[in-house]
Amino acid sequence: MHRFFAPDIEATLQLPEEESGHAVRVLRMGEGDELEVVDGKGGLFLCRITMAHSKHCAVEIVSREQQAPHWGRQIVLAVAPTKNLDRMEWLAEKATEMGIDRIIPLRCRYSERKELKTARLAKILVSAMKQSLKASLPQLDEMTPVMEVIRAPFAGRRYIAYCDKTIPRHLFAKELTTGSDMMIMIGPEGDFSPEEIEAALAAGFEPISLGDSRLRTETAAMFAVAAVHALRQKEQ
Repeated sequence: MHRFFAPDIEATLQLPEEESGHAVRVLRMGEGDELEVVDGKGGLFLCRITMAHSKHCAVEIVSREQQAPHWGRQIVLAVAPTKNLDRMEWLAEKATEMGIDRIIPLRCRYSERKELKTARLAKILVSAMKQSLKASLPQLDEMTPVMEVIRAPFAGRRYIAYCDKTIPRHLFAKELTTGSDMMIMIGPEGDFSPEEIEAALAAGFEPISLGDSRLRTETAAMFAVAAVHALRQKEQ
């Protein structure tokens, strides 16, 4: 069954314009056809089209259920966007497919990308949520200075992955547990600066290594998210 995103479906009983066009013009759906709608907050709705309009397709709700994220705990990925935006878009898509609650783009001292327009990334997250049959949409923050993220309160374990071998680290796979919320912080291509690392450690971040290989930023972030999900499945 086709799945659509409508964050205010219960209040409006209507698909957004882009989703309406896809349902009516592209898929040729008509009155009486049924479809699934997610609101991005865990709500999954079985709906029936009552007015097949390409700009404001009206529906009635047949049934509703609340779907909690299958990974059970909050996963926050704070990552410095790559210079090549395609790589960041790939990461956002794949992390959403696997399961994540929040993405914080970081602005670091050595960041090669200092600005990020999030509109296209937001659309990619929606598409990945629908494709992977999830009902929860990850929160996407605007570009945030890394020191703000370091200083912000967080009720869970916080990890910082870096390449500087002069500052002791532990293997992520050995330190990782999935019993609490977690934030994983991944730096830019040029790594975190020593000052950023020291500030994070002083704030309670746990220093980690992702192994002996030198990974690209997006690869390191994907490795970390995959490790969390793999351990969660093992512990079930």
